[in-house]
Amino acid sequence: MEVSDKDLVSRRGFMKTAAGAGALVAAPMIVPSSVLGQQAGAVPPSDRVVVGGIGLGMRGASDLKDLLTMKSAQFVAICDVKSQRREEIKTVVDQAYGNHDCAMYEDQFELLAREDIDAVLIATGDRWHALLAIIAAQHGKDVYCEKPGAATIGQALAVIETFHEYGRIYQGGSQRHDTENMIFALELARTGKLGKLQAVHAQVCGPPERPVVPIRGWLPPEPEPVKQVLDWDRWLGPAPWRPYNSIYVTRGEGGWYNFWDFYGGGILEWGPHSGDLCQAAANADDTNAVEYDPEVKEAGPVVINCRYANGVKLVMRDSGWLPTVGGCCARFEGDAGWVESGSSGVVELSPNLLAKFKAAIPVKASQSTVMHLQNWLDCVKSRQQPHCNVDATMNNIITNHAAYISWQVRRKLTWDPATKSFVNDDEANRMRSRAMREPWHI
Repeated sequence: MEVSDKDLVSRRGFMKTAAGAGALVAAPMIVPSSVLGQQAGAVPPSDRVVVGGIGLGMRGASDLKDLLTMKSAQFVAICDVKSQRREEIKTVVDQAYGNHDCAMYEDQFELLAREDIDAVLIATGDRWHALLAIIAAQHGKDVYCEKPGAATIGQALAVIETFHEYGRIYQGGSQRHDTENMIFALELARTGKLGKLQAVHAQVCGPPERPVVPIRGWLPPEPEPVKQVLDWDRWLGPAPWRPYNSIYVTRGEGGWYNFWDFYGGGILEWGPHSGDLCQAAANADDTNAVEYDPEVKEAGPVVINCRYANGVKLVMRDSGWLPTVGGCCARFEGDAGWVESGSSGVVELSPNLLAKFKAAIPVKASQSTVMHLQNWLDCVKSRQQPHCNVDATMNNIITNHAAYISWQVRRKLTWDPATKSFVNDDEANRMRSRAMREPWHI
């Protein structure tokens, strides 16, 4: 079923669709937060934020490891389609707390129906991110969701509307936003220490094993595991039905994010990591780039030249980074100098700025997500907006999707942030959304 942009951003359309699928056990539930006892007020400052997790694989387990060190949170439940992973997460949590209290669920609705859970950590595959965030908000839960937060532009718009309407707190999992090296780099860009900001550069595409445009084909079918071991239908969720293959359910090179069916892809999977930082540096958290001009070529580096309405250029590229800064790189350039940093924690400055700020450069930063999670937990209690709130996160996602669409159609596109549409380009506008597999709808 093709879902229109109007339906994607309309709660009325969501409710109408969900009502039609109401007889199906797997259909999304829409429950007002007041029914579940989850009011939109703050968690009392003296209390811990009670957290449940959905889909905690490699990335989610890393988040959980940091969360378990934090006195302001209490993790109480795990939901996952893999029985082995549920058991592994329960063991880690119970050992951390010295009890046997972590509950396990196969069905996300059972976890979300718990009135004692204030917030959820979502780290499933990309196909589930937006849908689960929306359902969680409708159940009165605040959300920390790993990136990318939406598989299409339409989904991103629906997430924004839902979190505004239900008054829930959303933090996108762009943890580098709160690392010391990036805090320092952003400070230089946003306070004029680079002079007038000219351009920001975001790394798109990860290792060469991850294709820029995902694979459209299928892998050969393999015997499907029994549901008690792996619920394949629930793993697929809103993605198209495909026969099981064990490679799909891995996160290593060649895993699910290399396939179009599962919403993977180099630009979409990697771009939001540093796109978030560039957007913040350009003071563009509430908007999107307005021009997207791909450097069309048969092979070689990926480069998409973009521009914000304020004149700042956004260069999305996969190569040419300084060797010391690591991955997930970002570079900010002003008329008085530049700064570049990445996952290594090393900060590189133009020679004139190095002489001026050398003593202030932070010591090599770790990749811990503690500060980012703490910002989220603090905001769950205070009801203030976190650093990577729903608007900032989804506007970053929209910019990445628009860039990806320009790469696919191989031409320059103009984007109107007010209407959330491409100007005079029907083909590109059709690519803003994709159908979901029954019974899932937004």
